[in-house]
Amino acid sequence: MPVPASTISDGYSAEGITFRGSSSGRVVKSYFRKNLAADEVAVRVTHSGVCGTDLHYMRQDMVLGHEAAGIVLAVGSTCTVYKPGDRVGWGYEHYSCGACTPCLTGEECHCTKGGFFGLNDFDQGSFSNIGVWKEQWLFRIPDGIKSEDAAPLMCAGSSCFAPLIQYCRPIDRVGIIGMGGLGHLAIQFAAKMGCHVVVFSGSESKRADALALGAHEFYVTRGVSDFSTLGMTEPIDRLLMTAAAQVNVAKYYSVMAPKAMIIPLTATKEIFSVPYFETLFLGVKVVPSMLATRFLHMKMLEFADRHGIHPVVEKFPMTEAGIHDAIEKVEKGTIRYRAVLCWDD
Repeated sequence: MPVPASTISDGYSAEGITFRGSSSGRVVKSYFRKNLAADEVAVRVTHSGVCGTDLHYMRQDMVLGHEAAGIVLAVGSTCTVYKPGDRVGWGYEHYSCGACTPCLTGEECHCTKGGFFGLNDFDQGSFSNIGVWKEQWLFRIPDGIKSEDAAPLMCAGSSCFAPLIQYCRPIDRVGIIGMGGLGHLAIQFAAKMGCHVVVFSGSESKRADALALGAHEFYVTRGVSDFSTLGMTEPIDRLLMTAAAQVNVAKYYSVMAPKAMIIPLTATKEIFSVPYFETLFLGVKVVPSMLATRFLHMKMLEFADRHGIHPVVEKFPMTEAGIHDAIEKVEKGTIRYRAVLCWDD
């Protein structure tokens, strides 16, 4: 895609191609145009991750995608952080109010007046070749991270990194349920943080990949009713739920340590339940974690760059056909391990 000349100008007209959901569930091509405000940045999207959350909106009349990587085209007159030519990305949250208690305490991801994918800005997303975003909600991509790898980090990466930083210690045995788009990144982050990483998967076929990415133990849980028979010699201190669908977490209580913590990461509207007495008796805590703060998002990119962490990706062209193929593989669970849509590759 051609890149316009470097621009610093309020009113710059950003226009380009977008891809929307539709009532039929089929992605359709559309177009976007917006004038740049003083605090906004126009970005030429080069790559977009395909997240499981995108599947929830396939039948909505909105532009899809929230894992963007691209190049700055133009900046508004009050922007001071980025300039044309910089590589940046954006994720699930678009903006926050800046005045509520979560915002003032550095937890803007819980802002009740914030803008989020699926709730705001239906006319643009990362399934596109253009985006206009508030400068403070863009993230600089380190030189050592390729754009095709940076895109999935904008949601999947930050979603895994934040709870690991907040709740896990290098001395912890960290269990990870699911070896998919989230799980394969959680393995890498946890291993590089010094944790002992234990993976629970329904498929033996993923054992080699899990161990190569840094896992220390791997257990196949499909068909196992009593997890105490898995052969683990020590219990789990922290349990990250990264599988695409909810699992019966009660089964894991037999392999969890007293005062262990369960951290659900998967976005779903299903009812989540735990065994009441065992939770009370063991002192288990359930701490949901869906989004990272801007601070932890930036630190995630720095950490990934420093430690050579990157998603394992399958690339697809940013076309209606390419998006359909990627979505189909994500729905079937056959992606190893993150789909990325590309304009330039």
